[in-house]
Amino acid sequence: MRFMLIPRPSTLEPTPPEAAFDEAVFIAQMKYNEEMHKAGVLIASEGLSPSPGAHVVFKGGKASVRDGPYAETKELIGGFYVLEVASKEEAIEWARRYPGGMGNDDVMEVRPLTGAEDIPPALVTLIEQVAPTWSQTFKKSP
Repeated sequence: MRFMLIPRPSTLEPTPPEAAFDEAVFIAQMKYNEEMHKAGVLIASEGLSPSPGAHVVFKGGKASVRDGPYAETKELIGGFYVLEVASKEEAIEWARRYPGGMGNDDVMEVRPLTGAEDIPPALVTLIEQVAPTWSQTFKKSP
């Protein structure tokens, strides 16, 4: 089973810009990444830049672009992890090992990713027909 772990601040108050960089927390986070990698459960892990991005909004069949994705710094998501584990409980155990945030308390959101076993068989067949290469990315290994 694949899960996405999404660390985010737990408070509505952003970390003050003048807050000092906490090298010890940063090192602990990198060791956490290394531990998951060595355990063979880490599929992907990336930080998300706080620099301006965009929202592409679809309405009435048309796409428009708005500033974003973070209207306020309190909405900032610092990154994500994608894990391949045996169960939700194992994903939660990895989330519990997260060493905490950079200057604030964090919440680690644990979200299951959709796999082929979660999709009705008729839709899986249709996906395989129209997206044969991509469909292999969410199928279980034998």
